[in-house]
Amino acid sequence: MQYDIEPGNFVVNPTKLSWGVGQVQSVIKNKATVNFPNVGKQVINLDNISLEKVNNE
Repeated sequence: MQYDIEPGNFVVNPTKLSWGVGQVQSVIKNKATVNFPNVGKQVINLDNISLEKVNNE
């Protein structure tokens, strides 16, 4: 399965908006490591949670 996020993208976790806008650190298979400002680094299983990309211009 192909996921539409890559390192450097800014994302939100729609189920945990209080985490803030995080930056993707790495994507390995179905796991993304994302550094969120309010909770730090989180490993997200992309099969369970669909991260939403945000434009951080």
